[in-house]
Amino acid sequence: MQVLKNPPSDRRALVLNADFRPLSYYPLSTKPWQEVVKAVFEDRVDVVSTYDIEIRSPSMSMRLPSVISLKSYIDQNRPPAFTRYNVFLRDQFTCQYCGCRSDLTFDHVLPVSQGGRSSWTNIITACAPCNLRKGGKTPQQAHMNLTKNPHRPTMYQLQDLGRRFPPHYLHESWVDYLYWDTPLEP
Repeated sequence: MQVLKNPPSDRRALVLNADFRPLSYYPLSTKPWQEVVKAVFEDRVDVVSTYDIEIRSPSMSMRLPSVISLKSYIDQNRPPAFTRYNVFLRDQFTCQYCGCRSDLTFDHVLPVSQGGRSSWTNIITACAPCNLRKGGKTPQQAHMNLTKNPHRPTMYQLQDLGRRFPPHYLHESWVDYLYWDTPLEP
């Protein structure tokens, strides 16, 4: 990961909760500068840090925010949404049969053809070859072992897992608000 001195090309801003912690680590909670400026004018956020870039309109000018915090706290103890992205994150972007990290797909542990549903406790990350090999069978029927049983993670567990996957770059004004499990490159 690289720490940038200049703003990212899309001039995104890091979004912090009202307690100054990121809303999410993976994906990192950022917003496009246009949405950030709108939120500032709607008085929904406080500007914590700015880039050395000024934006102007006919009636005003302001420095472009690089870090903002929400004025209203968003509870992080809510259940996480069941999404493909969150399942991959829960499974650490790893096939739950062979450990491969490429060509990843969803797999129903109990196949839909046998009454399986799309839920936290029945979906795992699988590479395409393992998913194809398993087909419409259960892991036991296909003689394939799961490395972990699927479960519904908490938001805190997903946040903790997200710290293991830092983005390719961070702006230097963001670093003080982020805590990664891997060291940052200068």
